[in-house]
Amino acid sequence: MKIAIGSDHAGFAYKNALAEFLTTEGHSVQDFGTFSTDSVDYPDFAAAAAHAVADGKAEFGVLVCGSGIGVSITANKVRGIRAANCLTDEMAQLARQHNNANVVTVGERLVSVDAAKSIVQTFLATPFEGGRHERRVEKIHSLTGC
Repeated sequence: MKIAIGSDHAGFAYKNALAEFLTTEGHSVQDFGTFSTDSVDYPDFAAAAAHAVADGKAEFGVLVCGSGIGVSITANKVRGIRAANCLTDEMAQLARQHNNANVVTVGERLVSVDAAKSIVQTFLATPFEGGRHERRVEKIHSLTGC
């Protein structure tokens, strides 16, 4: 599976850990940065990874910042993206099952690295249920003209 990954300085350590984890799990990972702990603006990196997903260059996106909130808000500004900030495996599972989320975001300051790996793994392994949820996802996209 092709995964776009990105972070700001506050999510740099987890981004690297998640990229390594995903690679060992057999995924192809494209890293959109940042590439150090120097202070940066998270929208630059979140938008780049989200565009890769929206443009079909990646199947899913994984974004990390201190809380996961800023990168989630940014990604959701990109047409065709449904980003979910997840703190638990259950949130990740429901984001995929019910919302067909295509980007998962996590907060380095809020969850352990092992929890982040589990959240991402659950997100990627969970299929969209479709059915009654499809109509709702279509309504979300109608708000942005997707």
